[in-house]
Amino acid sequence: MTPAPDTRPDYEDDRNFATALARGLSVLRAFRTDDDGLSNAQIAERTGLPKSTVSRLTYTLGCLGYLTQPQRNDRYRPGPTLLAMGHVAAASLAFLDSAQGMMQALADQTGTLVLFAVRDRDKVALMRTWRPQRAASIWLEVGHRLPIAGSSSGLALLGATTREEFAGLLADHPEPPLDGGTLEDLRLEARGQLIAKGYTVVRLGLRYSSNISAVSVPFRSARLAGPVMFSCGALDDVLPDDRIHAHVGPVLRETVARLQRLVGADGVPAWPGSPND
Repeated sequence: MTPAPDTRPDYEDDRNFATALARGLSVLRAFRTDDDGLSNAQIAERTGLPKSTVSRLTYTLGCLGYLTQPQRNDRYRPGPTLLAMGHVAAASLAFLDSAQGMMQALADQTGTLVLFAVRDRDKVALMRTWRPQRAASIWLEVGHRLPIAGSSSGLALLGATTREEFAGLLADHPEPPLDGGTLEDLRLEARGQLIAKGYTVVRLGLRYSSNISAVSVPFRSARLAGPVMFSCGALDDVLPDDRIHAHVGPVLRETVARLQRLVGADGVPAWPGSPND
């Protein structure tokens, strides 16, 4: 099934919304870390845009340096202009330099895959991973996208959002919970978990992957508009619920709190204090 074009239908009648720009950005978002370049046909399949439109967009993005095509009719790859922009954007995530040693130590201590995720419109996207050095772990690549309602990182995002941030999230139409509930109800559930325990865990019936357990804690930086998430994940037999609550969840919570203090937000949690905020 071909996905819908990666634009925002809510904005189609908004005079200020540049549809051509949105389509060009959707081409750039089609690339993944494990791609060895993409053809126009592959980009069209991923974005839902007509191939003729994709051809014009990739040609334009190539002329501007956002994409590169080493030889005629070769596949497109991210170009030098896009890479330079990525380095500029990475400056807003400078706290990850401070987090590097902490998160690697956390992965080694717990034997889990430690993840850093951000909201990517209607999903959360993995931006960095830390693997335990002396244990096998699940394998998720940077750029992998998870459903908000079906992942612990998505649940931490929901629980940490303010009313204004939550309204912006709903505008991107994330998929509802698998149990037929609402995202508003799930947000209140997540907020309750954060207030009570300082971390979030998805109920088994809501998980996007039934054999993977995970626990997540939100984090805020003054240089970012909303919460981001740190998580520990593993197969169920490695990370059962009792181990999450007895050890891994509290250790993750304290590690993120230590990072929060390190970047100058001493004692301030990443979520509002009331479920109604």
